[in-house]
Amino acid sequence: MADDWATQRGEAVRVQAERLHARQDAEHARASALLQQFVAAAVAAGLAPEELQVRGYGGRGVARTPLRGWYLRVDRTAGVSTDGDFYVLTAPLSLLDRVRGVRPLPKKPPMILGAGGKDGDSVELVDALERLLPGWRSRRP
Repeated sequence: MADDWATQRGEAVRVQAERLHARQDAEHARASALLQQFVAAAVAAGLAPEELQVRGYGGRGVARTPLRGWYLRVDRTAGVSTDGDFYVLTAPLSLLDRVRGVRPLPKKPPMILGAGGKDGDSVELVDALERLLPGWRSRRP
């Protein structure tokens, strides 16, 4: 009977994990679609992209990247490239990174930037995009 209970609990845990991954995948897909729409609207509106930089943890320097796009957060810790990819723009930087630059990898975009962080640090993706280009959702490229 104990084995039966353990089997049932294991199955319940597996099902919950699958549901969580499905919700996360759906969230990332929605966020990615928003970023693609924003980039199209920003390009059509002539919103100039800028060179994106990576900031070192604890404010320890900055490093150039080959990316161009827009910073999603005022503190410049997240950005979207002109390709519509999402980037976290903080990393541990060595002296060599600061001199040569870095090439960050795109991440799956969240619907809430900074979720789970300190109070007041999170911002909804839609609000971050609206700050950059007010009314962007109503613009059609």
